[in-house]
This record gives sequence, C-alpha cells and structure tokens, in this order.
Amino acid sequence: MIAGLNASEVGELVLLLVAVGALSGFLAGVFGIGGGAVLVPVFYECFRLAGVPLEVRMPLCIGTSLAVIIPISIRSWRAHHARGAVDMEILRIWWAPVLAGVIVGSVIARYAPERLFKIVFVMVAYSAAARLLLAREAWRFGDDLPRGPLMKIYGFFVGLLSTLMGVGGGLYSNLLMTFYGRPIHQAVATSSALAVLISIPGALGYVYAGWPAAAHYPGVAALQLPFALGYVSLIGVMLVIPTSVLTAPLGVRTAHAMSKRMLEVAFGCYLLTVGSRFVISLLSGQ
Repeated sequence: MIAGLNASEVGELVLLLVAVGALSGFLAGVFGIGGGAVLVPVFYECFRLAGVPLEVRMPLCIGTSLAVIIPISIRSWRAHHARGAVDMEILRIWWAPVLAGVIVGSVIARYAPERLFKIVFVMVAYSAAARLLLAREAWRFGDDLPRGPLMKIYGFFVGLLSTLMGVGGGLYSNLLMTFYGRPIHQAVATSSALAVLISIPGALGYVYAGWPAAAHYPGVAALQLPFALGYVSLIGVMLVIPTSVLTAPLGVRTAHAMSKRMLEVAFGCYLLTVGSRFVISLLSGQ
C-alpha cells in the first residue's frame, strides 16, 4: 500500500499513469519529444499524492521520465526513420557534445535544489511556446545550421537542459532547427532520434544522482514502495511504458498528416499549458 492512500486512491493513481503513458507515446510521435513534457507534470502530481517529500519530488519525476522515454523514443525514431525524415548528419555532429551535456546535467542533478528543475522547465517551455506561436517565417538565425564549434555548443546545451528538464531533447532541437530554416517535420523526426541518445545515459545519471536521496528518504524513489533505483521509480516506469510504446506510431502518422503551421501551433499551446503548471508550483511552494 502507498503511504497515506487507500485502495481506491491507489487504483486511481495506477489508471492515471497508464493513461498518461498512452498520451506521452502519442505526443512523442507527433512532436518528436520523448514525452517528458507530459510525463514530468503528471508524475509530479502522482508523487505529490503519494507523499513523496518536496525536496526530491521534482528530480524523481525527471529521472523516471527519462527512463520511460527510452522505449518511447526508440519506437518513435524507428517510425520516423522509416519515412526517411531523420537528418543523420546532425546526429553525427551532435552525438558527442549531447552526451557530454547529459553527463554534466546528471552531476548537477545530484546536488541542485529542487526549485532549479522547475525554473529550467518553465523557462524552456515558455520560450519554446513563444517561438512557435508568435514567430514568423522571417525570424531566423540563419539559412542553415552552422558548422564547427557553434554547432557542438548547441549540442552540449541540448543534452544539458534536456537532462535537467526530463525531456528527450525535442524542445531544444526543434527550436534550433526551425530557427535555421529546417522544416518542422524534419525537426520533429530528428528530435526523436536525439531522444534515444539523451534518455539512456540521462536515466542512468539519475540513478546515480538519486542514491544519496534514496538513503535519506527511505522508499521515496518508488512511490513509497520497493523496486526503485535512485531517482527512477520502477513502478512508474512499468505502468507507463506499455501503452506509450503502442501509441507512438499513431502520433507519427498524425504528425505527417498535419500542416507545418498546425503542428507548430499545437506544440506551442501544449508547452504553454505545461509550463504554467510549474509556475503555479513555484509560487505556491507545492
């Protein structure tokens, strides 16, 4: 039994996690994100109801989200790759700096205060939403992605911020690629591949980061139940993954059926909504 909850409430939590798995998988396919922008806010509410201490609640959400993203992103990437939409040259340039950013982000996660994760989430979600909802075609950094050191710097920060936010990198790579004139459909497809690269080492990093906290708060990393690794709740992972893997290909088909502007507006509205949830949390302290 989860501490402080009766059997009916436990059942509601289980159903909520299964349902959000289906939604996160669908959005992973539609937007090329790992689904973390959906998973983190929902995990936050579930862990709050389960009595997880505020001090570790947000990193627990992020670590669990990254673990869930692994199979979702693999399924989404394979579906996009089958359509020939993934830019493999970008992946070749970015894999090393992205991995370096993930490692640095995992180290920061071990020592950072809980508020830092929420602030990063809000800043990125709002800036991305503004770009997608308000920007015009003329708003660009250049006609194509840069070469050399700047491109590698971009890759490093994609890995770093994704690890601190619990997403697969789609928010950042989508923004960068569209600011440099790449089609939104190509940006979404390439982002799905980046999510694979970020989620695996990112989840392992949160296992490492969470060992001290798990010792200090017994049972925290598993919704007050056993079967946890650091900041990764294995129970959350097991409930969310099955439906998310099933719905990712449906999201891919939906993305390719939508127009460029429809996809941008839908993504922007979604980011505005989830960012607002954590603004409320920062102001209320809950």
